[in-house]
Amino acid sequence: MSSIIKIIEEKPIPSQPIVINGLPDVGLVGVIAVSEMISSLNMEEVAKVESELLPPIIVLHKGLPYAPIRFFNKNNLMALVSEIALPSLSVFPMASEIVNWARQKKAKLMISLGGIAEPNRQNIESPKVFGAASTPTTLKNLEDHGIEILGEGYLVGAYALILKNCAEMKIDSIALLAQSFYNYPDPEAAAAVLTQLNKILNLKIDVTDLLKKGEQIRLKARDVMKRTQMEMERMSKAQEYASPPLYV
Repeated sequence: MSSIIKIIEEKPIPSQPIVINGLPDVGLVGVIAVSEMISSLNMEEVAKVESELLPPIIVLHKGLPYAPIRFFNKNNLMALVSEIALPSLSVFPMASEIVNWARQKKAKLMISLGGIAEPNRQNIESPKVFGAASTPTTLKNLEDHGIEILGEGYLVGAYALILKNCAEMKIDSIALLAQSFYNYPDPEAAAAVLTQLNKILNLKIDVTDLLKKGEQIRLKARDVMKRTQMEMERMSKAQEYASPPLYV
């Protein structure tokens, strides 16, 4: 386990959980989606992430201090969400620690929710969700649920490293990525990935309120989006939207 990133368990953690990742990325899709899931399912905080690589920040909710990166649980369904942009220097050890911790807990499945930038997003009413997976089994699971596979291309950032580490450790993991604005919070894309998550896990997360609160969410999330964009630029995130030159 990494000594740079520490996951501090505050309550008992279930064995063999399904872990949903909501980290800041394109359109803050994962953060918005997982935050809505935590609220909708009334999930309980069970662990937090601490590191000297993170800025000295706490978040205040109803006047009380909380770590900005936390794990929540409900019936063996766990959710990881970050309320701050991840500094680029923290991404490698963060992804490594998350996957190592999941392996220690014998996680059945890791699902990363995020966005993939779409230049014509403003003309798309219902964002499409694409998928990638760490193993042939999880790839088939995506196909069985009618999710279009990202055939060729690059992934950049924390989710890329989580998927890579899971593949190396033979941990079942998938990424659900909705067409999204690159540097603009996108609640509609978050609703799209939650809709697909409902199908895969047989959940009943209602996205109606998420869509109704779209403008409010965009205003609240704009500062985190601005900082996330700066960190994405440091990670050469724009390279994600090119095609690998070796495949024709």
